[in-house]
Amino acid sequence: MNIQIINGPNLNLLGVREKSIYGSSDFESYLSELQSHFTNITINYYQSNVEGEIINKLHEIGFTFDGIVLNAGAYTHTSIAIADAIAAINTPVIEVHISNVYKREEFRHHSMLATSCKGVIAGFGMHSYRLGIESLLLNY
Repeated sequence: MNIQIINGPNLNLLGVREKSIYGSSDFESYLSELQSHFTNITINYYQSNVEGEIINKLHEIGFTFDGIVLNAGAYTHTSIAIADAIAAINTPVIEVHISNVYKREEFRHHSMLATSCKGVIAGFGMHSYRLGIESLLLNY
């Protein structure tokens, strides 16, 4: 089973940026934990700050991978193009967020992507990714 994690803009700064919201761990360290926990599956990782590159990645893997866990960052609230890319592919996508977006600024309360995704997980810190993978495994 192949799972792709895609992180969007500014998530390359995890462990450095806004630690009170995003924690003090970088994603690469957490990725190692995930890979150790899920030994039966292959977990791939991709991060981009560029909307078009995220869309290209979705197109590249969206017909061959078993699942995608996507944290599109701020693009969640603005990108019809990413929503369209998710709708166009066959691979199920789980939208995840580290923070509870409903406890934050009003503009973060709406996801442009959610209607194209299989589900949404938010507010469990880095464990949102683990929960996203587990949800894909439940339906595999």
